[in-house]
Parts: sequence; C-alpha cells; structure tokens
Amino acid sequence: MIRKMIFSAMATIFVLTVVGSALAMEQGNKRKGKYVYRKVYKACHARGAVDTAKPPLNPDAHTQAEWEQLFDSRDFGAFGCEEEWGQLTDEAVTDIYTYLHAHASDSPTPLKCK
Repeated sequence: MIRKMIFSAMATIFVLTVVGSALAMEQGNKRKGKYVYRKVYKACHARGAVDTAKPPLNPDAHTQAEWEQLFDSRDFGAFGCEEEWGQLTDEAVTDIYTYLHAHASDSPTPLKCK
C-alpha cells in the first residue's frame, strides 16, 4: 500500500512537471522580449526610418486583451518599422508579446519603457 502511494505521488509530480513545462513553452521570455523590442527600434532608427530609437508604444499603452488581439492578428503596422518586424522570428515575436502582455495597463505590474 505504501508503495502504491509513493508511486502515485511520484506519477502525479511527473505529470504536473511535464504539463507545467509544456505550458511554460507557450510563453516567451519577458527579459529577452524587452531587449528585442528595443533592438528593433534601434535598428530602425539607425536606418533612418524613425526619429528616435525609443519604441513608440509602452507596454502599458494597451490592456492584456488588446495586446493579445494585436499579436493574434499579426498586424504590426501600429508599431512602425515594418522592415525590422518582418525579419523577426516567431520566437522573437513571442518574446516581445510576453513582455508587452506581462506589463500591460491592466496587468499586476504595468510598465513604461524608459
């Protein structure tokens, strides 16, 4: 009986670990997203397409639902710098989304770019 309980507990822990890892993979890296987001506008500024290297939209410019809708539609025209956005990998876009979504105006930790 004790063996069954131990086996059940270990199986439960394993399943929760695997499920947790799978869910974590759907999210990007917030820190990396912040870096890539800023890097896009630095490159855009260096090319002369924008006046400033600062991103035009702060994370708190939209709610989490608005960020979700914007990234689901994959229409990045509101961001400007279409050339740079077009060169981003799906992973980089996911990282940027995670950063912006995590610090949206209705998130627990709203954030403005500095």
